[in-house]
Amino acid sequence: GGTEFVFPLHLQVLLAAAVCTKAGKAIVSRQFVEMTRTRIEGLLAAFPKLMNTGKQHTFVETDSVRYVYQPLEKLYMVLITTKNSNILEDLETLRLFSRVIPEYCRVLEESEISEHCFDLIFAFDEIVALGYRENVNLAQIRTFTEMDSHEEKVFRAVRETQEREAKAEMRRKAKELQQARRDAERSGKKVPAFGGFGSAGMTSVSSGSILTDTIVEPEKPKIAPAPVRPSGPSKALKLGAKGKEVDNFVDKLKSEGETIMPTSGKRGSDVSKVLPPPVNVESVHLRVEEKISLTCGRDGGLQNMEVLGMLTLRVADEKNGRIRLIINNNDNKGKGIRHLNIFHVIKNMFLFVFSAQTHPNVDKKLFTSDSVIGLKNPEKSFPLNNDVGVLKWRLQTTDESLIPLTINCWPSESGTGCDVNIEYELQEESLELNDVVISIPVPSGVGAPVIGDLDGEYKHDNRRNVLEWCLPVIDANNKTGSLEFSIAGQPNDFFPVSVSFVSKRNYCDIQVTKVTHVDGDSSVRYSSETSFVVDKYEIL
Repeated sequence: GGTEFVFPLHLQVLLAAAVCTKAGKAIVSRQFVEMTRTRIEGLLAAFPKLMNTGKQHTFVETDSVRYVYQPLEKLYMVLITTKNSNILEDLETLRLFSRVIPEYCRVLEESEISEHCFDLIFAFDEIVALGYRENVNLAQIRTFTEMDSHEEKVFRAVRETQEREAKAEMRRKAKELQQARRDAERSGKKVPAFGGFGSAGMTSVSSGSILTDTIVEPEKPKIAPAPVRPSGPSKALKLGAKGKEVDNFVDKLKSEGETIMPTSGKRGSDVSKVLPPPVNVESVHLRVEEKISLTCGRDGGLQNMEVLGMLTLRVADEKNGRIRLIINNNDNKGKGIRHLNIFHVIKNMFLFVFSAQTHPNVDKKLFTSDSVIGLKNPEKSFPLNNDVGVLKWRLQTTDESLIPLTINCWPSESGTGCDVNIEYELQEESLELNDVVISIPVPSGVGAPVIGDLDGEYKHDNRRNVLEWCLPVIDANNKTGSLEFSIAGQPNDFFPVSVSFVSKRNYCDIQVTKVTHVDGDSSVRYSSETSFVVDKYEIL
């Protein structure tokens, strides 16, 4: 039927590179000159029929093209060239193509090739440009293809973080509903109707903190289920209409997170987490936020640890503008050295420094003597509808006993590479760390690690060459765990190890226990949230 396309003889170029089955079915094909899909599929289908059974060759020819090929177990790596192409150069190019494939595929099977097809195409484009061989080697190809986009890393980090937090929010909501029903049944009242996921009553999940979403009673601070939100207009973000799927909820969270998350140049698990405004809050809302920055040596020794904390106040109702905050400082990180109040700076044999600062408009004398935060001029009110930082604190130490979570990574050389043992231990048992990810670098181009004993779960990211050890919760009941794996490499290949987590309990035990009016000392209802997140946590 059709006219056979004949390539011009003066084109001494590589026409296409393909990985195909023994029957000539194309799995991955990259054309370097303009060719139709029908044409390339026809050329590859004809290829097996041209080979003489039982004879060993490296190429076969037709009237118009030459096939240069190499068997790959059940597959073929095939280059299609013009007949007057330099066969020696083509064979050298073929060897480079064949060496690239195991860099991305653990096994040479059709399913694995299909899964990594785009990785292979990108690598093929580094070898050949416009039909001509580029002067590159395998190491350069690996370097060029691993140059990831910063924006892509940030987007992936936001997506993964929001998906984890969406799951945590679903679990939290389910527990909250069960508790509310049990309370209602015990009291004989009608079970309150809560909006489902995606309704206007859904609580927004913070990026990196877990909102306690509790209403604190003035006299007895107790955790209680959040009540049904009153009807009427709301300034809170609505996450969609009723009946939406959970995926829509996740997408909404992502879209919020992209406008809030700072676009720093850190990897996915290390992106700083920022708290978006929660939905269900009282007119007086408090936020306690802490960030930790820690650097340890691989052989032990704390190089530096710093915890920065801030207490933020937001007042939404003018009648609650003139208030005072009663602070309870239970911090014992001074190892038995008592400090009268957290405004003092303490130094001791552990090179431990703990200091706090109040806002310039806050009455420092009142804070120093009574641990109460109030304005210098009691007749004035706190600003309305603004987040006001009223207290900051900083802890800096090189005392190893103060490390909240210790990581011990121990690579040992073996005949085939390295056996790596890594373990964690929670030293600060009052903490509960959620969504813990311990990231261990692994060598590229040597396949996936072989996992031995494992507590929790793991994920091997072969694009970033990282093994991620994932632990949903680390607390006093789950304070230790270990992971063993084997892979080709040297001991230095597995550092630095980085850690990320979120927690609803702060490291320095500083909390507001009561909020009162300036006049009369009557109690004020308030809501609060606490977050403790990682800025940097590395074992070098």
